[in-house]
Amino acid sequence: MRKKLLLLSVLAVLFPTVRAQSLEECRQAAEHNYPIIRQYDLIARTTELTVRNIQKAWFPQISVTAQGSYQNKVTAWPENLQGLFAQMGLQLQGLSRDQYKVGIDVRQTLFDGGTIGSRREIARGEGAVQAAQTEVDLYKIGQRVHEMYFGLLLLDEQIRLNSDIKNLLLSSENKLAAMVKSGTAATSDLDNVRAERLGAEQQNASLKAQRQMLQRMLSVFCGIEVSKLRKPEAVEATASANNRPELQLFDSQLKLSEVQERALDARLRPTLGLFAQGYYGYPGLNMFEDMISRKWRLNGIVGVRLSWNVGALYTRKNDKARLRVQRELIENARDVFLFNNNMEQIQQTDNISRFRTMMQGDDEIIALRTNVRKAAESKLVHGIIDVNSLLREINNENAAKVQQAIHEIDMLKEMYNLKYTNNE
Repeated sequence: MRKKLLLLSVLAVLFPTVRAQSLEECRQAAEHNYPIIRQYDLIARTTELTVRNIQKAWFPQISVTAQGSYQNKVTAWPENLQGLFAQMGLQLQGLSRDQYKVGIDVRQTLFDGGTIGSRREIARGEGAVQAAQTEVDLYKIGQRVHEMYFGLLLLDEQIRLNSDIKNLLLSSENKLAAMVKSGTAATSDLDNVRAERLGAEQQNASLKAQRQMLQRMLSVFCGIEVSKLRKPEAVEATASANNRPELQLFDSQLKLSEVQERALDARLRPTLGLFAQGYYGYPGLNMFEDMISRKWRLNGIVGVRLSWNVGALYTRKNDKARLRVQRELIENARDVFLFNNNMEQIQQTDNISRFRTMMQGDDEIIALRTNVRKAAESKLVHGIIDVNSLLREINNENAAKVQQAIHEIDMLKEMYNLKYTNNE
């Protein structure tokens, strides 16, 4: 069993199977490989931490303070009382000008008017907007994959057609070499065809270099080794209502604006809470005792506080107007996007129709060019035409095949671009 597995491993290394990648596989690989994909998790974690911090506003808010001060004037006994105390043999110094305290302050919110809840919703809305923006940025990667993918397909077709024309030129070159030996053709004719073949080889080398460069770019972009591509099938993509992530971004922005407007109402409501203060120091709450005896003591206060910040009324009107303008800007941006998107759909649909019409005549043109080229080869053998006429017909046939390949690839590209435009 081990020998069999070892043999299969060796065969896999010596004769690796190269599986062609599809357009969808490359697009998905690029989305998972692109660094921006990590922002999804970062945004979710940041939003969750922010919401947790906001929620902790319901916890008791505790602050510790330490204070030392010196006053130029302090509370003191009236002079007539000091004289009376002196007659009684009492020396009352009053409060000391240097004062100290170490304390703790505890506040517990009972009712906040919805402020904490609105802050929590705003944080989640901002996280949703960031995630939607990331989705938009990630979706744009598909267009870049399309450009490189169909560029590679076109280069593959050009390389294949270049190989065909090289074989034709080589065949003509061999025939002319035989004719030169028999004295029925000039050496210059042979040199002319050979030079044309060498030029085709140079073009082939250039095309392969371009393909290698584009292949490396697509491989790095997708994070996988892209070597062989699978030509996609023609699809009947039509202009329709789209589901682009940009629309989700606009919706998230509008929802955030609505939450922000509700937060303005929460700012107008009063807040209710408990508070407790305690400190150890001098002077304390019993002022008269501290005027007699300058000792540090424990002091404490507990109570209920109701507060109402009416200052929010000052900017409420302008804040609401600002949010209305913000919503109008978002809706205008959505209208602009839908308008441009509709224009793209019209252009892509017309291009598909145009390429399909052009392709209907490509096969006939190629068949005619092939017949003319074969006739030219026969005429050259019988000395009716010269080599330049044959080369012209060979190039005309190749140009017709190249045009057919361009029309097909461009039509497929426009079909899948329309799918991309509609997010189908």
